[in-house]
Amino acid sequence: MRKYILRLQMLLSMLASIFILSSCGSSKDVLYFQDMEPNKTEIKISDAQPITVQPGDKISIIVNCRDPQLTALFNLPVVNKQIGAENMSGTSAQGVSGYTVDKNGEIDFPVIGAIHVAGRHREDIAELIKGLLIKENLVKDPNVTVEFMNLRISVLGEVNTPGCYSIDRDCMTVVDALSLAGDLTIYGNRTKVMVLRQEDGMQRVYGLDLTSGENVYSSPAYYLQQNDIIYVEPNKVKARQSTVNGNNVRSTSFWISLASLLTSVAILILN
Repeated sequence: MRKYILRLQMLLSMLASIFILSSCGSSKDVLYFQDMEPNKTEIKISDAQPITVQPGDKISIIVNCRDPQLTALFNLPVVNKQIGAENMSGTSAQGVSGYTVDKNGEIDFPVIGAIHVAGRHREDIAELIKGLLIKENLVKDPNVTVEFMNLRISVLGEVNTPGCYSIDRDCMTVVDALSLAGDLTIYGNRTKVMVLRQEDGMQRVYGLDLTSGENVYSSPAYYLQQNDIIYVEPNKVKARQSTVNGNNVRSTSFWISLASLLTSVAILILN
């Protein structure tokens, strides 16, 4: 009798193990860039798409030349980021003031007045202002620096650290953003990553398959724009674990509990 009980226990344990293994994703569901091989693969990357300034964006513009008093006319004052706030060193937290691009795509620059900057890159804006300063005989040898101040992207879904991240470079890629978010979790669907982008008054959705280097590097969404939203969909394993009611029968814990229950019942009957 004891021999039959042991066999039954072994059989139920094997069934539970088989289910657990079948519920785990295969390596093909986890590996990135499966169509790429070292020293062999060459993929043409889509043309770089530097960030262009849009209405509502905030940028800093700093003008420098040989005469500091002269350039002070064109630079916004350094202000406290928070009145009364102090950093760890005991000094007031300070930052450079910025220009907010209005709904017409313009900023109000000192002395010069309204300048249309929407649709331009950082370097374009710097060259534009530099040219205006020279043309108006305001500064002979200006050096103009333009930086982003409030440009961000959002990363949501099955990543280790979801949240908003600042854009600190001209060409930020979707790979950069996922790296900032701590990579995908083991439950992230590598074949279905979406980039949501507002273009021409429309909400467009681009799909990325991270298991294919060809798909990622040739995608129009490879280079990100401000306010892009990256969403990583959960895979089937996570979806099964998060379901309630009828689909609970497909969970690993259900099968383990069932195996334990049937073993106990068999022991009672055979005894």
